[in-house]
Amino acid sequence: MAADAKSSLKGYLKHLPAVIGVILLVGAVYVVQREFRHLKLQDIEAAVRDIPPKALLFSFVWTFFSYFILTFYDRLGTIYAGHAVSYGRVAFASFCAYSLSHNLGFAAVSGAAVRYRLYAHWGLTPLQIAKTVAFCSLTFALGGMVLGGAILFIEPESIPFFGQHLPHIALYGVGAGLWLLVLGYVTLSRIVGHVSIFGHTIELPGWRMAIVQVILATVDVAVTATIFYALLPHAEGLTWLIFLGVYVASYTAGLAANLPGGIGVFDTAMLFGLEPYMSAPHIVGAILIFRLFYYVIPLFLAGFMFAGNEIILRGGGMFRYFRKVPAIDAVGRWSEPDFAVTAATGAVALCGVLMLTLGILAPQIDYRWLDSEYGEIARQAGQFVPSLIGAGLVIMAIGLSHRVNLAWGLTIALLVFGAAFAATQDNRLWVSATLVATTLLLAPFRACFYRHASLLRGPFQSQNVLSLIVLAVCLIWLALTRTQTRILENNAFWAVIISPQLPNSVRLAVAIAVVLGLVALWLLLRPSKVEYLPWDANSRRLLAAFGAASTPEVADGVVMGEAGRSAIAFRRCSSVLLGLGDPVGEEADRVSAVWRLRDLAAQDGLDAAIWRAGPDLLHIYGDIGLAALPLGEDGLPMPESNSDETVKAQHFLACVAERDLDTLLPVLPRLAQSMGKTVPVSA
Repeated sequence: MAADAKSSLKGYLKHLPAVIGVILLVGAVYVVQREFRHLKLQDIEAAVRDIPPKALLFSFVWTFFSYFILTFYDRLGTIYAGHAVSYGRVAFASFCAYSLSHNLGFAAVSGAAVRYRLYAHWGLTPLQIAKTVAFCSLTFALGGMVLGGAILFIEPESIPFFGQHLPHIALYGVGAGLWLLVLGYVTLSRIVGHVSIFGHTIELPGWRMAIVQVILATVDVAVTATIFYALLPHAEGLTWLIFLGVYVASYTAGLAANLPGGIGVFDTAMLFGLEPYMSAPHIVGAILIFRLFYYVIPLFLAGFMFAGNEIILRGGGMFRYFRKVPAIDAVGRWSEPDFAVTAATGAVALCGVLMLTLGILAPQIDYRWLDSEYGEIARQAGQFVPSLIGAGLVIMAIGLSHRVNLAWGLTIALLVFGAAFAATQDNRLWVSATLVATTLLLAPFRACFYRHASLLRGPFQSQNVLSLIVLAVCLIWLALTRTQTRILENNAFWAVIISPQLPNSVRLAVAIAVVLGLVALWLLLRPSKVEYLPWDANSRRLLAAFGAASTPEVADGVVMGEAGRSAIAFRRCSSVLLGLGDPVGEEADRVSAVWRLRDLAAQDGLDAAIWRAGPDLLHIYGDIGLAALPLGEDGLPMPESNSDETVKAQHFLACVAERDLDTLLPVLPRLAQSMGKTVPVSA
């Protein structure tokens, strides 16, 4: 029982960052709605038009310079890892990784999945890639520490929320602590060269490289802040250093919120930090242009670049440069457009947040150019329908991240419907263009969403029937409340819930209907809970029926594919749920068996891994975040090298190398020995 409770606690803790992010977003939206509810779209449009062309050009150039600086993170990282990659390649990898991580929040800040995918093509072993990822992640933090420490000493009152309420001595202490961390890092690099954290030995770069890291990261943060600062009008008392304090604090809050691009939290902190110096429309206008330059344009550009590269690679086109000499032939077969799918998923999430938050501006929309009847329908829908579409897109983005095929179809439908609705509004054509661009980015990758939703898996279950009924009732109920909620200037569903102008009964009814509707939608979309078969004679016979030549002696259970036509045996090893070889069975169902193993691990609060994986499914293991380490004939990972033996490896250990390798290494020799005693299929 204690073990089950501990496992459940780990599972809940994995969701804690997402829960905190949602809470911070809801709080930010509430604060903005309360403090800045008189913002008008016309005022913000005027503020954007007031930004001089020279300032726009200046910010665009500094955006380019910022991403240029980031390329040297990867360049130094590959040198530190012991396998330097040419600048052209690291520039491509860096742009793809950071354009994704900037938009998807703290969980993706290193762009690890993108780097694993690309650097594997270019000759780096998984451990070298892990070192590069860790180097880039650390470098990203050093600049904030240096500048944050300086600001806390020089301009402590510039920090939003805390600068005016905490004593300066406390802020000085925090600043000194940040500088001590950076100084300690450089000193340790000079004196000892490595550190041990939680039993893991980490090699540090040389002290010269550590100093270059610090300088590079500091310049990067300063340049990124300058992109935003250039978009602001002149304000009495707002120096660049004071603005830098506001920016660093806001950006840190956005990262901590674990939300796509820190959306809502970063913006709210910037609004409050800059409010003493200028009007809210000018701040919001600068935020919009900054997000366009630094987030949206790079995300779509990198998404299309990576997607085009992958598609042309499969056709043998001119981008073959990016596919030269893989370190492991099998890894070179990883050709799924993983980054493009992830970028599209991130774009869908951003579109959802965009549709949700449009109502904050409470715009006056002109429908005179529409047919009177159509215009009346659009006018009555107001912001209520767009906000519901936005909430639906956020749920769809979660489904897309799980590769659910139904989520792909519903996302396309919501994006098209949202674009058509926005097109009815005279000043929302840019919203339509954004939704259409996201649709075009997502549409070509239908084959990448291969998991069946709970609704479409097997016979209709009572839970699915109940979820459909609840969803239908909630939509009907929301439609009935429209007669009372359309009186609000901003009648997005979340604005209705927090509005004091409406009766509590209406607000509560809308809140309950939205929450129940979204929960019902997710229950219909999500992959169903994973059950597994105990390890016994029946499960061994099942594996044999699927084509296994022999079965292990040491398994704990068997996970079936979604169609029940494939299976994979597994064993629990401390914090890892270890699959024993690739799934066996029908080719079309083997991929779902991998995902279900991953889901079972998540249910138990464990990490998934695969031992003795063959080359055919390595791209799927990459999709679930695992790195492939080549195994020798003894079943143990080969030493770090680029020898012919590594290139010719036929079996791999797929795991989260930077976290689980130390856990698995002591287990594998015993496992290899026991796996030598396989059970014949006739047993």
